[in-house]
Amino acid sequence: MKIKKSTRHAKIAGDFGEVLILYWLSKYGFECASVDHTGIDIIARNPHTQEIMGISVKSRTRTEGAEEEYVSIPNENFAKAEAACKVFGCLPYFAIVVDAGDTVRGFLLPMSHLLELFPKGKTAAGWKMSPQYLEKYSKDNQIKTFVFTTKTMNWWNGQQSAQADVAKIAAPLS
Repeated sequence: MKIKKSTRHAKIAGDFGEVLILYWLSKYGFECASVDHTGIDIIARNPHTQEIMGISVKSRTRTEGAEEEYVSIPNENFAKAEAACKVFGCLPYFAIVVDAGDTVRGFLLPMSHLLELFPKGKTAAGWKMSPQYLEKYSKDNQIKTFVFTTKTMNWWNGQQSAQADVAKIAAPLS
């Protein structure tokens, strides 16, 4: 099914990604807050290491057929994150949130490690989303990840597939 996104979807997706990362960190005991500052979106204290993290969140949504498209991170984002972290006395991190089809993936890693994996190109660095890279990320101790799946159970167009999925899900409950 081809989905037509709203004209404000990019802004909404960015806000969602930031709140989702805040939720994820808070759920696991990180003291964290959203900040409105050039270069970083979140400041968090890691309860395991006590380090203070300045996190720049990059969120993307991918349409059908573009699920494996990489996330471009403009070079200037790295300098901005570094400058903000210097002001606040924290270490620069990047969080990447990608909504592709029925899967939302989140990644959190130090900026230094992101740049080791994907050095800056002419204009940007690229976070790859192919199955091979997703497998590598899952085995990399410096990359913290989450994955969740979504399913729209009922929508205005009354698609039969959604109703059939409900029947499959409900069947084991009876």
